[in-house]
Amino acid sequence: MSENSYKMKRMNAFSRKAVIAILDAVLLILSNGLTCYFTMDGRIADTGYSDIVFSVWHIGIIAVLGVAINSIFGLYNSVWSYAGFDEIIRSVFSATVIDAVLLFVDRVMFVRAFGIQGRLRLYSYVIMWLLFACCIAGTRIAYRIIRSLLSRIAARSSKNERVLIVGAGFMGDFVIEMLRHDDYKNGRPIVAVDDNPVKLHKKIEGIKIVGNCDDIPKVAEKYRIDTIILCLPSASKKRQKEILSIAMQTKCTVKTSPSQEEMFDAGNPKRIRNVDITDLLSRPEITLDKKACSYLVDATVLVTGGGGSIGSEICSQVARYKPKKIIIFDIYENCAFELANHLIEKYGDTIDIYVRIGSVRDIDRLHEIMEEFHPDVVFHAAAHKHVPLMEDSPCEAVKNNVFATYNVAVAADEYKVNKMVILSTDKAVNPTNVMGCTKRITEIIVQYMNKKSQNTKYAAVRFGNVLGSHGSVVPIFKEQIANGGPVRVTHPDITRYFMTIPEAAQLVCQAGGLAEGGEVFVLDMGEPVKIMDLAKNLIRLSGFDENEIPIEITGLRPGEKLYEELSMSEELETRSRTANEKIFVNQPMKFEQEEFVAWLESLKDINENNVREKLMAIVPNYHPANN
Repeated sequence: MSENSYKMKRMNAFSRKAVIAILDAVLLILSNGLTCYFTMDGRIADTGYSDIVFSVWHIGIIAVLGVAINSIFGLYNSVWSYAGFDEIIRSVFSATVIDAVLLFVDRVMFVRAFGIQGRLRLYSYVIMWLLFACCIAGTRIAYRIIRSLLSRIAARSSKNERVLIVGAGFMGDFVIEMLRHDDYKNGRPIVAVDDNPVKLHKKIEGIKIVGNCDDIPKVAEKYRIDTIILCLPSASKKRQKEILSIAMQTKCTVKTSPSQEEMFDAGNPKRIRNVDITDLLSRPEITLDKKACSYLVDATVLVTGGGGSIGSEICSQVARYKPKKIIIFDIYENCAFELANHLIEKYGDTIDIYVRIGSVRDIDRLHEIMEEFHPDVVFHAAAHKHVPLMEDSPCEAVKNNVFATYNVAVAADEYKVNKMVILSTDKAVNPTNVMGCTKRITEIIVQYMNKKSQNTKYAAVRFGNVLGSHGSVVPIFKEQIANGGPVRVTHPDITRYFMTIPEAAQLVCQAGGLAEGGEVFVLDMGEPVKIMDLAKNLIRLSGFDENEIPIEITGLRPGEKLYEELSMSEELETRSRTANEKIFVNQPMKFEQEEFVAWLESLKDINENNVREKLMAIVPNYHPANN
């Protein structure tokens, strides 16, 4: 904002307050005059007002006193558009103080100053107090009512979308108010539905409740609804999903209110948003135990691949626990730059944010970073992750996923890092592709280094597919839908485990707190999701059906398998739950250290012809898919 516009806004605000103060002063003076007239049977001459000097002083004192006391009670700092119970209470208190001070002035000060005995009866001051309170509160409430009526008239005359409110509770009330005061950008509320039978045919903010949530399709058709807004933050996730599925049977755009977390988080904007695919997960989104992340407080945290979709969310999650420093280490500068700007803007006063550009393959660069910052915690998110690409460039997958991970792990030991957590994948379980196999080897690196190191505790976190991460299926489907289709699914029966980006980042942070050394942590992600169902839901969420956006079956890609697994059969025998029942831990596998060194040496001499054979020697349950 320019300095001139800032000054103009300040001037306008001051002008509005001045007008309100003058209005209050006039109404208070009129209230006093009316009280004198009616309680003295119209004989104003019998009061002190017969004296001109008294009249001037008395009127001046009422005006100054009223404005000053209203200001003390904050009545000029309220937003009149939302005036309510709080303004009424403060108006009553202000009127009480004004009336009491005026009683003292009339009965004590003016008797001494003018020798005029106050002739108003004592009950007159009760009437005056009532008029004062009505004038102060009434103007503010009247402003809100008039503005609301004008808003409704303007909304009816506009061509904005017709909105159905689902949920006539606190959030429904909040959203209706938001719609009415948001320059009509999000449409206008027409009717509401709610599952509580007591509310049927009643009104919320003037909006009639015409049915329950199961009636959404017929209500939407009857009232020509364009947009459905779900206002159900306190409903169970299961019921929210059921209602969302009902809403998606209509042709309406489906949106949702702010969540409970957004409502109580001062830093989050309270906005109506489009329904996201995460709202249709087959399970509730898992919020992990934040107490296990206390090790991050006042720590120096290095995140490799920190500019990526998961790495950046790890940085954001870490920042919530008030570390001393966050170092974003990435080879791609643009995303790292944008993330650093975001974190500095939000946390720059309390956390030191640094960006360092470089590759995890470069051991010398890693040493420079370690020497500069001496991190307490390392989260290793840098990796190649795209299965078909790594099938075409398998040696690059080995260099980046195996040797680079080993570089970071060794550097962590040398610089006495307390904890290092690496990111793995469910594709590491019985892998059918190079990427998954290299990730299985990174899990072995964690277990090898944990035996070898006296300084660092190592752990790995095994992910499912992360919704919304770069190159994942959801952004690809959304782009295909935006282009008019078709949406390409590789196989009608293919399934995947899914987790959200915040879940992935929280799991990484929590794994660091739970790690005793060498574990592989796995999140309980519920039942796997059919990619075909995911595609259909995304099409519906985008306002289309399968006739408008067709689905095309393209066949499995190189290295791809129909389903993923979270644990190998031998791991299931020793797998256990942590203190958090949503997190499993797989115990370290048994192998000789000399054996691992030999494996690593064998990978230094690889080419396109022998790389898969050498990988199979290290990971016997790797069986390349011949798609």
